[in-house]
Amino acid sequence: MRARSIVAPDWWDYTTLDREILDDAARLTPDDLMGLSREGFQVVFYDTLEDFYLAEALEYVHAWQEASDSNPSGICGPIGPTEQLPLVARLVNALELDLRHAHFWGMDEWVIDGKEVPDNFPLGFKMADMKLCFDRIRPDLRMPEENLHFPAVDTRAYIESWTQARCVTMQGGQGEVKHWAFNDPPRREEPYLEEPPPAQEYRELTTRVVDLHPMTLIQNARTSGGGVVQNVPTQAVTVGPVETWRAEKVSIWQAGNHDNAFGMRLTALMISNRIIDTSVPMSLLADHPQVQFNYYRHGIGSCESEMH
Repeated sequence: MRARSIVAPDWWDYTTLDREILDDAARLTPDDLMGLSREGFQVVFYDTLEDFYLAEALEYVHAWQEASDSNPSGICGPIGPTEQLPLVARLVNALELDLRHAHFWGMDEWVIDGKEVPDNFPLGFKMADMKLCFDRIRPDLRMPEENLHFPAVDTRAYIESWTQARCVTMQGGQGEVKHWAFNDPPRREEPYLEEPPPAQEYRELTTRVVDLHPMTLIQNARTSGGGVVQNVPTQAVTVGPVETWRAEKVSIWQAGNHDNAFGMRLTALMISNRIIDTSVPMSLLADHPQVQFNYYRHGIGSCESEMH
């Protein structure tokens, strides 16, 4: 029988893994992380935050530069991090990049009382994308409104949009529960009391409304709400693995703000060594043909015990 989670006993999460895997991850040095690259999985370091966020912004530009009438192309982007978004708008304006055939997919959105939150919700992801990026792009360069795709509780239009254009890159951060988007570990309930769901079953999940793991609620309260966890919705609609595997590349950006030193090591180790376990959703990316982990070198931190 697998161990119970030490943080949320009614859920699956990485604390249910074999202790040897956890200890191996904690021992990894930054140089060890660099050595985890393999075919299909690349680890990249950036020495400054300026270089880190500029490189992230350029992934938007490169994806949109490939777009044409016969080859509509785009990128799926996260909220968390967000520092790249104003840079994207500045680059588009400076390069006078015509986005008429470009597409953008938002990754996720909060759900309250069975409905995605309105555009003016203070923690809203669509609002952040528009305010920090798209509203800053010159009107004559902006993509048509119908090329902006944001997930909703009625997922049909969003899912269909993934068949309308190439997703060159899906960007993401990594949450403390080791998710991309809000692909959290599932509850520990029948028929998965003894073992988490098999990877193939998780891979078949598409865009959907999800219950958020307690760790995710705490993280979002910490990063976006000053710790006021009662203001963080407990559900979200999120892009699924099915759509993720439509993206030609998955690019994960880790500056050290959303996950911790241990978590940033654990998922890289599991993906590199193809240790796939749905208690660590990010580990499923071991089977994606092109994954890149991007680290801010000075945000990697240490897993050594130290009183502060």
